Formats: sequence, structure tokens, C-alpha cells
Amino acid sequence: MLVPMELSRIIISELDDQQVVYLREVDGARAFPILIGIFEAHSINRHVKGETSPRPLTHDLLRNVIEQMGGEIQDILITNLEDHTYYATVRIRKEGELIEVDSRPSDALALAVQFKPHLPIYVDDSVLEQVT
Repeated sequence: MLVPMELSRIIISELDDQQVVYLREVDGARAFPILIGIFEAHSINRHVKGETSPRPLTHDLLRNVIEQMGGEIQDILITNLEDHTYYATVRIRKEGELIEVDSRPSDALALAVQFKPHLPIYVDDSVLEQVT
């Protein structure tokens, strides 16, 4: 079962290589952290704050390519947790077809926050059972 989640917090530390984002259950109490890289954390933080860049950065480019090719990013799923590594999928709708693209959760989240409102974020219940 897929559980709706939302980005609840971003922690950026200039002293550490790994940054943290927290996801929280939309209609519940469960929450968990995901460690991400500094570049992805800054990309997510920039969009959450509504800051723009004079030129497209990597996640902006990815969104632009998908849209220019006729796709629409539908949502993101965090599907699995194996050996302390999370797995995600970006789901793209194009010409009525649903295309699922393997992704790191950090990149998927960086895409999700580019939209107003943010794209839906879902986490497989089996992942939540492991981390909460």
C-alpha cells in the first residue's frame, strides 16, 4: 500500500557531507529521515524557499526535458529500502502511458518540490514498517 507523505524538514550542514530530509505521513504520525547529498539538499531547499536560478540547474533541466518531450511528472514513490539504501521511482505520464523511472529519492524529491503545489510523494508501507 502507498502512503501519502510530505516533505517536513530539510537539515543542511556545511560541516557534514550528508544532509537530511524528513518525510512525514500526511494523515498520520509516522515520519523518517533520508540522508542526501549537499547538491540535492540545496536544490530542494532553493525550490522550497521559492528561489530561482538565472540558468537551469540539473533538476530544472530534467523537468524541462521531460516536459519538452511531452511528459508530465505525476508523482514520486519511495518503493524500497535495502541495506540502508532507499529506492524511488518518478512516475511520468505521456500520451496516456505511465512511465516509471528509477531514481534516487533525493533526485525525485528535488523534482517534486519544483511544482506548486508540490507533486504527491508516496512511500510504500513496507518501507515505513522498516523505519518507524
